[in-house]
Amino acid sequence: MREVQMRGVQNGHAAHTVRSHGAAVAKTHMLDWLVLLLLVLIEVILYLTPPFSRYVGKDMMTDLKYPLLDNTVPVWTVPIYAFLLPVVIFLLVYYRRRDIYDLHHAILGLLFSILVTAVITDAIKNAVGRPRPDFFWRCFPDGKDVYDQLGNVLCNGEESVIKEGHKSFPSGHTSWSFAGLGFLSLYLSGKLQAFDRSGHVAKLCIVFLPLLAACLVAISRVDDYWHHWQDVFAGGLLGLVVATFCYLQFFPPPYHPEGWGPYAYFRELEESSAYSQAADTVNPLNAELMDSHVESKEDDSDGFLGLHLASDSTMPIEDAESGRRIGPSASFRPDETHPFIKSNINSIY
Repeated sequence: MREVQMRGVQNGHAAHTVRSHGAAVAKTHMLDWLVLLLLVLIEVILYLTPPFSRYVGKDMMTDLKYPLLDNTVPVWTVPIYAFLLPVVIFLLVYYRRRDIYDLHHAILGLLFSILVTAVITDAIKNAVGRPRPDFFWRCFPDGKDVYDQLGNVLCNGEESVIKEGHKSFPSGHTSWSFAGLGFLSLYLSGKLQAFDRSGHVAKLCIVFLPLLAACLVAISRVDDYWHHWQDVFAGGLLGLVVATFCYLQFFPPPYHPEGWGPYAYFRELEESSAYSQAADTVNPLNAELMDSHVESKEDDSDGFLGLHLASDSTMPIEDAESGRRIGPSASFRPDETHPFIKSNINSIY
């Protein structure tokens, strides 16, 4: 079944392009796109919301005195490798297959994966308020720590830097990386049919590349002392779980025989096949109605005007008089009148 469907795609019989089906697909998922906009709004609100200011005592500063370093992976690069890179691959697949269902659902699923992960990540960040490993230097840029009567820190650093210092758990870089690149890894495993039991390990190497990149981003967050190891572990797990759920919302599991295409594509094939079968069923019925209509006009004895037409023929009298073929056994030329017809016509006149 899968080979037949894929041959149909290659032959162009099941192509669904942006021009032919794009508007209909977008209209069907209009609510989903509105939900995405709502998620963007929620994410902006969460980002602007100050995190919980957790108590930080002097005895806790032992693990929070790591140097304040710049990001090895800047924030502005995250949308490039977590979103734009997968979209480029989706477009390459569309250029080859011409399937708008695959392109639309891949982009929609990727956006849901990233935005849902972002909302969950920032919500947890604000609620937990865990200090980063470099919190001491964010709170006391001059290196002189001051505490109140309860033993809590009295920071004298820049407010925005201190605010960012309470957003350690979980790692946003890591969760967003695994949300985008994890989705891409699932997408590639389905397209490459990595689990088709053929034993081609090279496919798995391609599937693991996005996950390796996400892992390296996670490691960089620990190396830059922006996160504890628990932060990146939780962020990676969160991003990968959300990516899996969002992927399975639109695509079968990668190990499924139909894992190379979205659910909507196979639904469209089923509906097209059902429509074709219905049309094939109607055509014989129309032919039978035409036969019965001709037979009702024939005379029960010698036939109408002395002509006996075949029971399965719908040929009009004009075709008979012009000498066209009456039945499958006729072998005379189209330009001469059959003797049988000629004798019957002469007997009439």
